[in-house]
Amino acid sequence: MIADVWHPMQNPILYALPVFAVCIALEAAFYAYDARHEARAADQGYSGIDTRTSLAMGVGALSVMTLFKLITLVLFVYLWVEVAPWHIPADTWWSWVLLAVIVDLAWYCNHRFSHRVRIGWAAHQAHHSSEYFNFGTALRQKWNPWSEAAFWLPLPLLGFEPQAIYVVFGANLVYQFFSHTERVGKLWAPIEFVFNTPSHHRVHHGSDQIYLDRNYGGILILWDRMFGSFQPELHTPTYGLTSPVNSYNVLYLQYHEYGKILRDVRRARGLRTRLGYIVGPPGWKPADEQPSEVLPMATEPTS
Repeated sequence: MIADVWHPMQNPILYALPVFAVCIALEAAFYAYDARHEARAADQGYSGIDTRTSLAMGVGALSVMTLFKLITLVLFVYLWVEVAPWHIPADTWWSWVLLAVIVDLAWYCNHRFSHRVRIGWAAHQAHHSSEYFNFGTALRQKWNPWSEAAFWLPLPLLGFEPQAIYVVFGANLVYQFFSHTERVGKLWAPIEFVFNTPSHHRVHHGSDQIYLDRNYGGILILWDRMFGSFQPELHTPTYGLTSPVNSYNVLYLQYHEYGKILRDVRRARGLRTRLGYIVGPPGWKPADEQPSEVLPMATEPTS
């Protein structure tokens, strides 16, 4: 089974790792060239400690995802063999196209869940913790991929071969790597309309109010257009979390939000409030803790 997980033909990410390294090196070199020639601000592009943190988080995520794949593969194979009412052939082009579309839709749903439900955000926020946006940021991945299992679960039940699911998912992640850059502006309009592009994904990583919780798509931006979460890029975003963590400790970056949830649940009164802190949107508070509404000032009646 381990050989199946790591076999390059079955794991597109392994093929892509050298490409990722080259892209990061080239992008950093271009930023360094621009800084020397004062073409861009010196604080843009890359930060040594920020990039090292992202790379460390990427290595950890790769290890966790391997274990995650081993565990879920057993479950998915069982469901595919014993429960699925039919098996979709993996030797036809249309089955791979269909699977790619369904996996991308599952990614959209999981990604939206990870932003709108606090326990999901606790895992995903690590990816948004950098205040830089570059190819290195793409590797700043979570170590808690638990929610993905729930969203991939219908796929073997629909008859898709489990190993094919992971191949397509890996290819989806490889595509998304290339959306993490400021070096590419807006592309040809038909491409911008259909696909997730660097412009669309810059919006997703923005902490500006207009950009929050937008553009969840993996490969296709059509899902955002269909489900009302699309936002075009209007200006250069401010990257990072709305409340900066100000830390490069990878363990803290990965798990600090879980600690905050635990603290809120412990001090909460009542089951409903406790559940709100867990499954409510990030920043949720009970009604008695919401800021008072500011009433408009009274005006003199006109005659």
